[in-house]
Amino acid sequence: MRGENQRASERGRNVPVAERILEVVDLTKQYGSRGSVTHALRGISMAVDRGEFVGVMGPSGSGKTTLLNVISTIDSPSSGRVWIGGRELTALRRREVARFRRERLGFIFQDFNLLDTLTLRENIGLALSIAWAPAGEIDRRVAEMAERLGIADALDKFPYQVSGGQKQRAAAARALITEPDLVLADEPTGNLDSRAARSLLEALAELNRDLQTTIILVTHDPVAASYCQRILFIKDGRIFGELVRGDSPRQRFFDRILAVLAELGGGEADVR
Repeated sequence: MRGENQRASERGRNVPVAERILEVVDLTKQYGSRGSVTHALRGISMAVDRGEFVGVMGPSGSGKTTLLNVISTIDSPSSGRVWIGGRELTALRRREVARFRRERLGFIFQDFNLLDTLTLRENIGLALSIAWAPAGEIDRRVAEMAERLGIADALDKFPYQVSGGQKQRAAAARALITEPDLVLADEPTGNLDSRAARSLLEALAELNRDLQTTIILVTHDPVAASYCQRILFIKDGRIFGELVRGDSPRQRFFDRILAVLAELGGGEADVR
């Protein structure tokens, strides 16, 4: 496991923008007033290169969801800087942030967040429709993404007509359809059974491998984390350490993750 500053020290290098997708420098986030302040993030620095599949793990209250919210522009940092695809998010105006989030980021949430009045096809293609993409292009791209995620035969069904696993794969397709710089997944397997979770994770790993999709996965589940290439562990708002999978088989990486969670303390291992 590498220490906190090894990855952060790379920020001084002249890394081409084409390779460095995310750069976070000395990020802090505080909540509350002077009399009662909660320090959710305490000077986190990290970087993610194009095509990486990175997991973020830590005990409840460690700051992992706050980190994801700041990276995704849902929340603002108290101090520090965030770059995605070479653009400094902390310097964007509110209208620019909304457009950046819509065009450059993809989101997969635990609760699917599909629109019940639209079919899976319409849910997946919605972002392209909003961007006024030609109808033929929308149909082609939706069909291709649905095929990759194994839901091509469910495209004309509504969310209430399909399983939780199919809903989440539709949500993943929606996140990926715009070819975003970065996909942010917050506990995407939290509402799925083990079989559906495995299917989703295998699909994400394949998309990462085949399309070089850059993914950050926040999870408490070591099984889900074992599909990643690299894991950042957070404790008390700081980076506790890092694991790199390398050439290790997934089962071996899973065992290493469990060992770090035991060292970290408070790891909520949901072993399937």
